[in-house]
Amino acid sequence: MDKVIRFSTTISPSLLKKFDEILEVKGYANRSEGVRDLIRNFIATSELEKEEGEAIGSLTIIYDHDIRGVSDKLLELQHTFQGRILSSMHVHLDERNCLEVLVIKGNVKDIRKISDILIALRGVKHGKLMIAPIDKELDKL
Repeated sequence: MDKVIRFSTTISPSLLKKFDEILEVKGYANRSEGVRDLIRNFIATSELEKEEGEAIGSLTIIYDHDIRGVSDKLLELQHTFQGRILSSMHVHLDERNCLEVLVIKGNVKDIRKISDILIALRGVKHGKLMIAPIDKELDKL
């Protein structure tokens, strides 16, 4: 880590009080750690908006396996995107519904495209992508 720089900011008492409450609940040692996390997240989110660079994504989908062909199509697409889809975890939620978590690595644009294809399949009830940049520059923050 580089040399540390101290800076100040102006904030309303009510906003600071709420921030402190959240820091305590989450177990932060101090405000500085919380602010650093917020800044890192802001930078990572901004980088993802560019849709450039390498990233890692976690796609969670819930689907009805009784819908004809949905399980086969999901498996087929996972093989189609082999090399991009690194891992999957399958959970049986009940008699009809399954949850699948896929780890996808690659270009941000490709990860979103693969996720959109999987979420749009007939039988998929819900899908959510969480994506984070893989950038050596971010490691320095």
